[in-house]
Amino acid sequence: MIENLNAKNKDFFEHVFQVVKLIPSGRATSYGAIANYLGSSRGARMVGWAMNASHQFPGIPAHRVVNRNGLLSGKMHFPSPDSMQTALEAEGVIILNDQIQDFEKIFWDPSQELKLP
Repeated sequence: MIENLNAKNKDFFEHVFQVVKLIPSGRATSYGAIANYLGSSRGARMVGWAMNASHQFPGIPAHRVVNRNGLLSGKMHFPSPDSMQTALEAEGVIILNDQIQDFEKIFWDPSQELKLP
């Protein structure tokens, strides 16, 4: 999929991948938080597309990216319906009904945690 993108979108996807690789184990962030950090405050959907494409590249912890409410909204794009939850739980994150519990404590905001590139 990434090879079919125009150069601008391909660069955006690469920046998304770089940010996602920095999310610490046991933490999660949202599509919108990543988009905001990258200067595209309305680009949450594009971050979602990048996460869908990320599965073809090893080492991108896409399971740590959820919607703004902590819901595992992208779980259908993983190898099995439980893969995303299983990966998060292996890192100590508690999931109930497809939602991260205590999301405000788990939430990792790249705008707060990282210096702008």
